[in-house]
Amino acid sequence: MRKLTLDDIKDLRAYERERDEFRRQIVAMKKRRRVQLGDLLTITFENTDTMRFQIQEMARIERMLTDEQIEQEIETYNQLIPAPHELSGTLFVEIDNKERLYEWLPKLVGIQRAVSIWLHDGSSVPSIPEDEERLTREETTTTVHYLKFRSSPDQVEAFAAGPVRIVVDYSNYDAVVELSEEQRSELLRDLRD
Repeated sequence: MRKLTLDDIKDLRAYERERDEFRRQIVAMKKRRRVQLGDLLTITFENTDTMRFQIQEMARIERMLTDEQIEQEIETYNQLIPAPHELSGTLFVEIDNKERLYEWLPKLVGIQRAVSIWLHDGSSVPSIPEDEERLTREETTTTVHYLKFRSSPDQVEAFAAGPVRIVVDYSNYDAVVELSEEQRSELLRDLRD
């Protein structure tokens, strides 16, 4: 999948002109790329477009005007764009009640290593946490984790044949979700890109 360059990021005025339409496209795309994993977790699979949107919105909110500022964001977010035979996901702990959040974050330490993709051929693709040292402490976890899923060519073909399940197998939390045809099709483009 193509990484972003400075030429991909519009200046603030140009972005404002396209923002409404681009946001509509990204919201629709993210609906196909977002998977609810039980009551507490979701994962959104990232690609070049979702990362461009993230950078554009960061630049807009923080009023980034220099190439150096934008290049720093590009460098950070390009790491989340998947390579061939790879999926890249942002795992969210989605708890909006502060007391419940403080109850669950210590219980979910290590959850980022408990997510995998199960394929119909019996193989699985485990999550590989990115930036784990910064996002996790011994006693508590954060509400956001960045994950990679690296597949072999055979696993990509098994993914294409379906069915595909996203599985969370953790001591305090379990979830199994089968991807819809639309989701599987969307993510297969990432794997084959």
